[in-house]
Amino acid sequence: MSEVPYHPPVKRSVEIAGHKTSISLEPLFWDLLRQAAEQEALPINALVARIDEERIRVQTPPGLAGAIRLWLAARQADRGAAQ
Repeated sequence: MSEVPYHPPVKRSVEIAGHKTSISLEPLFWDLLRQAAEQEALPINALVARIDEERIRVQTPPGLAGAIRLWLAARQADRGAAQ
C-alpha cells in the first residue's frame, strides 16, 4: 500500500427509496463502494439501498455507515477466500 489509508470520513449524499440521506465514510471505503457498484453494474445509490435493506432485517442493525463498512469487509474476505 503506497498511501496511508488514514483519513477522516467524508460526508456524501445518497438517495435510498426516494429519500436523501448523508453517509460519512473514509475515502478508502468510498473507493471500495464505487468499485463494488461498478463490478455489480449498479449505481452507488442502488448498492447502498440493497445494503440498507439487508441491514434492517437483522435483529440489532448497525448504523448505515457501519453496515456499509461491514458489507465491504465481508465482500473482501469472501473474495480473498475464493482465491
